[in-house]
Amino acid sequence: MLDVSGVSKSFVRGGLLSRQRILAVDQVSFQLDARRPEIFTIIGESGSGKTTLARMILNIETPSSGVVSLEGIDLATIRTRSSRVSFLHKVQPIFQNPFESFNPLKRVERYLFMTQRRLFATAGRLSSEKAVDEAMQKVGLSLKEVSHRFPHELSGGQLQRIAIARALLARPKLIVADEPVSMIDASLRISILNLFKALRDELGISIIYITHDLATAYYISDRIMIMRKGRIVETGDARTVLNAPRHPYTRQLREAVLVPEVASVAENASVGTTHAAKSSAPER
Repeated sequence: MLDVSGVSKSFVRGGLLSRQRILAVDQVSFQLDARRPEIFTIIGESGSGKTTLARMILNIETPSSGVVSLEGIDLATIRTRSSRVSFLHKVQPIFQNPFESFNPLKRVERYLFMTQRRLFATAGRLSSEKAVDEAMQKVGLSLKEVSHRFPHELSGGQLQRIAIARALLARPKLIVADEPVSMIDASLRISILNLFKALRDELGISIIYITHDLATAYYISDRIMIMRKGRIVETGDARTVLNAPRHPYTRQLREAVLVPEVASVAENASVGTTHAAKSSAPER
């Protein structure tokens, strides 16, 4: 489904007399198989290049070299409106701060209906309402619950669920989630992580989960890729990499996180709701 092949991205910073070329991503390669939905986690500190890599996968940034292709199509060739809409049907983003994803002066359901109309121009009002409500049900909410409400009237966890529902309206094959739980209360993070697992298991959606948090990565990931200064330092099965890291940098990251914290996340998640998407409990 997704093939990232030898991708690099550099930026030029500074003025005419102090220009400096910064290599944000350096020769990164990996693949996702359409036949095997998975949660593929990219871990790194701030400045490791993980967000720049995500922006190239979302076709927001163009690689300086290398190719990102989706179902055999080079993203650099996507230029027309129809090809961009086709791409958005397959790949959707979830961003870090749910409060920045919505205009505080607009009701949240407006975003849902705008997305539905943009992607399915021929859909009528009734079919749009049905599609929006179905997407909301998949994330444990309903259209009735959020109708006529502004972002400040909802919790961060609820807003992030609405952002996920908005992405699901496109019926994507891949979701790119960049630090999706870092701005959410710790007590609500597990519900979002369980929701991602449900999307993988029940809807067959692959998820690229980008984070600096080894504890959540340990719980949610199928495969993992560790980045440092734009390069891959270690990749493989998530439990194997995190339980027995081979690279010194991976060991350093693991030692910086208290082992009991990792264990606690996994334990709390296992006794919590298995599929947060089916939860009807309101979030505060």
